[in-house]
Amino acid sequence: MLAASLERLEALDPAASARTGLWPGQRRALIIVAALFCVLVFGDPARLWLILDIFFGIVFALLLAIRVIALWHVLATGRCDPPSLASVSRSDPELPTYSVLVALYGEAAVVPQLLRAMAELDYPVTCLEILFILETDDAATRYALVSAGLLPHMRLVIVPAGLPRTKPRALSYALAEASGTFVVVYDAEDIPDRDQLKRAVDHFATGGSDLGCLQARLVIDNGGQGWLAGQFAVEYLVLFHAVLPALARFGLPVPLGGTSNHFRRAVLDAVGGWDPYNVTEDADLGYRLARAGYRVAILDSATAEEAPPRWRVWRRQRTRWQKGWMQTYLVHQRQPRRLYGDLGLPGWLAFQLVLGGGLASALAHPLFVAVTLWRAVGAEVIATPVHQFSVLILFAAALVTVALALTVVARCGARHLMGHALILPFYWLPISCAAYFALWELARAPFYWAKTPHGDGIRRSAQRR
Repeated sequence: MLAASLERLEALDPAASARTGLWPGQRRALIIVAALFCVLVFGDPARLWLILDIFFGIVFALLLAIRVIALWHVLATGRCDPPSLASVSRSDPELPTYSVLVALYGEAAVVPQLLRAMAELDYPVTCLEILFILETDDAATRYALVSAGLLPHMRLVIVPAGLPRTKPRALSYALAEASGTFVVVYDAEDIPDRDQLKRAVDHFATGGSDLGCLQARLVIDNGGQGWLAGQFAVEYLVLFHAVLPALARFGLPVPLGGTSNHFRRAVLDAVGGWDPYNVTEDADLGYRLARAGYRVAILDSATAEEAPPRWRVWRRQRTRWQKGWMQTYLVHQRQPRRLYGDLGLPGWLAFQLVLGGGLASALAHPLFVAVTLWRAVGAEVIATPVHQFSVLILFAAALVTVALALTVVARCGARHLMGHALILPFYWLPISCAAYFALWELARAPFYWAKTPHGDGIRRSAQRR
């Protein structure tokens, strides 16, 4: 069963798995770009500066564009939350079966909270199964779960030892044991709204046959625990109340968040499930759903999460995310014509804008700032009009980012985060730092999964609906 789960996606579509890394054509393209860069460095540095300035301008224009679209969406809808569909009345016996997958490793500290959150889900236990997915060597978490006492509809799934040791590998293995018509993924520290599963069922019932996945909103509940946690909290508010809803509203590809993804089981099987070799499997799966013709919608329900409050933990988590986004971008760019054909022009542009633009801006931002400061203090390289225009675009992107953050924070009633929203552009620097760590890891250890420990944050009591 383990081999089948690891090979499911590759068997369905060999081009869709990150296992094989760069394809020959991609390697040749990188070599050509590197060679041209070296030639220009030594042969025509003035032309190189012009090309770099144009590149920076395009990247920051992409950064600005996605924030303008998100801000327009928030202002146009007049509310923070996505609209809720009318509830479909049904009795418990009519509810479909639901499988809850929770992948765990080294999570003994949060087991009591996790079991409470799962036990409080408002869904008939006769239609519900909760699978706690454990690695073979995680004796501490297994002992904590067994000692706490599992309810009859909860059980353990032990993943055999092997590589790659990733969350999507564990999910892929457990999926074979799941029997639900619908499947949802939660993380160890998650506290979902009690009625989230019923809301998802209602939304799927009225959302059309092409609705493959629902993404619940993720809300950080320890945003007051330092600068990093506060910035993380604002980032999530903007992402899950503005950026992703805007993409979903226009039927564009939605890169999923890592938790609270609700799937039709049949759709999940049809697209090959998760890629065990992609360390940001959620975003990759969101794009594969779009390429297969399925929509992702935003579910009007929240899941409380914990932000990593310490730099080392935050950096390791963000490095893994950035590395996975790089894997995702490279995988889907293996066959550019096919990607364009699958997504169409709007979807293809959104892919380049959100994923490609996000990665490029993270890598370009510190270089551009360094070059700008170098030029500002009287270096020999003279700032060109193109460079000055790029500075203007970056400044505009920062202003729109702050305006978007302030708008979302105010409309979501999180005014305690206003100070963090005002300085959100300064958060770009640590994100860029993580992006360069990700580049290094992508070359050295592409499938390495940096585990994020939980239970380190000071959690407020989540409001349960």
